[in-house]
Amino acid sequence: PFCSGVLCSPLQGALVQVQAAEGVPVRKGPLPSREQQIQALQSDAEFDVLVIGGGATGCGCALDAATRGLKTALLERDDFSSGTSSRSTKLIHGGVRYLQKAIMKLDFEQYRMVKEALEERAHLLKSAPHLSAPLPIMLPIYKWWQLPYYWVGIKLYDLVAGSQCLKSSYVLTKARALELFPMLRRDRLVGAIVYYDGQHNDARMNLAIALTAARYGAVTANYTEVQQLLKEPGTGGRLRVCGVRCRDVLTGKEFDVRAKCVINATGPFTDSVRKMDDEKVPNICQPSAGVHIVMPGYYSPDNMGLLDPATSDGRVIFFLPWEKMTIAGTTDSPTDVTSHPIPTEEDINFILSEVRNYLGADVEVRRGDVLAAWSGIRPLVTNPDSKDTQSLSRNHVVTVSDSGLITVAGGKWTTYRAMARDTIDAAVREHSLPAGSCQTMGLQLEGAQDWSPTLYIRLVQDYGLESEVAQHLASTYGGKAFEVAKIAQVTGKRWPIVGKRLVSEFPYIEAEVVYGVKEYARTAVDIISRRTRLAFLNVQAAEEALPRIVDIMAKELNWCEQKKKEQLEAARTFLYYEMGYKVKTDQLTDSSEISLLPADIERYKKRFHMFDKDKKGFITILDVQRVLQSISVQMDENTLHEILNEVDLNKNGQVELNEFLQLMSAIQKGRVSGSRLAVLMKSAEENLRRRQAIPVDRSGGGL
Repeated sequence: PFCSGVLCSPLQGALVQVQAAEGVPVRKGPLPSREQQIQALQSDAEFDVLVIGGGATGCGCALDAATRGLKTALLERDDFSSGTSSRSTKLIHGGVRYLQKAIMKLDFEQYRMVKEALEERAHLLKSAPHLSAPLPIMLPIYKWWQLPYYWVGIKLYDLVAGSQCLKSSYVLTKARALELFPMLRRDRLVGAIVYYDGQHNDARMNLAIALTAARYGAVTANYTEVQQLLKEPGTGGRLRVCGVRCRDVLTGKEFDVRAKCVINATGPFTDSVRKMDDEKVPNICQPSAGVHIVMPGYYSPDNMGLLDPATSDGRVIFFLPWEKMTIAGTTDSPTDVTSHPIPTEEDINFILSEVRNYLGADVEVRRGDVLAAWSGIRPLVTNPDSKDTQSLSRNHVVTVSDSGLITVAGGKWTTYRAMARDTIDAAVREHSLPAGSCQTMGLQLEGAQDWSPTLYIRLVQDYGLESEVAQHLASTYGGKAFEVAKIAQVTGKRWPIVGKRLVSEFPYIEAEVVYGVKEYARTAVDIISRRTRLAFLNVQAAEEALPRIVDIMAKELNWCEQKKKEQLEAARTFLYYEMGYKVKTDQLTDSSEISLLPADIERYKKRFHMFDKDKKGFITILDVQRVLQSISVQMDENTLHEILNEVDLNKNGQVELNEFLQLMSAIQKGRVSGSRLAVLMKSAEENLRRRQAIPVDRSGGGL
């Protein structure tokens, strides 16, 4: 027998028939290519459900509809999870602060939202255990009266979770709190309370939902933009939405897709799609921005987060370990834009100031340690006249317009499945679709089926991958990690046998770029930000990996040289504006102030002149190569060019003395850290001094 064109054993075929008879959703065969999906969209067939939006909610709707047996399509004008869904705090949570507001204001709706979110939190952790895990979060207490107050609140949080409580919260003494979180500020610390929420890789989770929907038969297409809604006369003379006019962004081809029901799940862009249906409709979405920065992992313990429930301006700030780095982020900052705003220096400095308030004096919080920064838009549902987004919960709403357009808005990441369930329920009722009840509770997502906590050991043993790389592949792809390992290139080394890294300090390998194309990645930005998370972890490392990523994608997608240049430029622009590279490079500009003591200036001048032997007033790659050769250090020219380019402020191919002094001044102030040129020059200076201290006179009688 054949199952969706894939040869199956008789036992598998019988199982498929039994599952179909019992109404259990059946996964289909291999993942269709994007080209096949686009072709399916252009067929004359009418879909039952067409979803606009490829974020968590939109993909959740597509998965829910497909598992009910509905013929489903999903269109996303950018990449899956390219918007809000990849720019979250990475938490799967019920909302401690929402429960506090529910109790203080006797708000039953807020309470119901928290309870539902806690139930969905448990489901999300079970549906993709490779992408998510419980995380203990500490609330440090600095006033005695706060201890019973917060303890009661957190215990209520556990109580509301009921049987879905991840682990029971507990109180820590001051000594124990400092043992678990040694970076914490010690003075006036009374103790701490630890509670549990979940954490996940948001972009990969979103992609897993989209891929699972495709496995169940949904036609999912990224880079397909909806240009207008199609309408036809319905009952009673009213015009009814019957599909969309869309455009393949990659080819420019336009075509119509017809559907009985169209769902608007576009997050911050909710109102723009609603106005396609009715220009006079009032706005229901009020955006709220959350800014996040990424710092080195040593700023937090490996498995303990920190929550400040009341910052200096009343917002909540999270301080969390993630992907061996540390995320610090704020919530609920009102904004007027729906596109993702650029993180400002003011945003970053606010977060750093709050971090300093909670870390000990022996931990220097440096501006230069901000490795990446981004801002995500939370699409909160509110009255258009309301300006206070902090007073809003993330309750979702499902509305049906006069023309039959269904809109789902609001909510939050954790409750995406419940939002999708309510939306498809509304679609079935409104459009009399032939579908049963929701099938997604307990459904495992892409990669979860064959995953186990020890899967990475098999990857090391069977393929010869580094342990760190194997752990990363297992926690990113789950059971599909073996498919990535199979296409990993041989390194030519004794160990690891396979798995060439894209950059040395991160476990991402070249095979992931090839596999990412199979997962519908079509731009370099897709790879650095969503198939891998390199752009979210370190913008400089992401830029360093870009040329190799583009070369691999060019081979897979048949890009010409011009296309490769365009992709490089687009990815660098993305890093510069959306991931904080601009505010990072702004720390060192040609107008940066030099604030050094006279003795320091002389010391740095001597170091500079060790390289500038000819007293030109600047150093070039040749100068650096000469010094490195004298101390027997080899470094390729491309790497040297990158190192000098980081400091070459006027981009003339050379580093002048003033630029070097600006660099050293910025390093002393903590605005810049990890400068490869500064470390290289200091190391070379020390090496030369050691060599000069060793006597070089010949012994008597030598040849």
